[in-house]
Amino acid sequence: MDVTEIDGDTAARPDTYRVTADELRQFIERFERLEAEKKDIADQQKEVMAEAKSRGYDTKVMRKVIALRKREPDDIAEEEAVLEMYKEALGMR
Repeated sequence: MDVTEIDGDTAARPDTYRVTADELRQFIERFERLEAEKKDIADQQKEVMAEAKSRGYDTKVMRKVIALRKREPDDIAEEEAVLEMYKEALGMR
């Protein structure tokens, strides 16, 4: 199968691009397993937040802290400085 028809056009394809049903099925099944794992992880994260909320924690603030922990300290400091400047400009201090 060195030649494939794409949208009515015939294009030559090297042997390295041949599609085998088994290989294609393996890629699709791996992707589907990862999707299922991703859903399981998301469900577990929801459970953690529900438990934290039931113990009185503010989950909205927790999510902000989690997002901050992913960022560089210099980026956070710069954003906070700009935020303070904007608040001062608007008389919110």
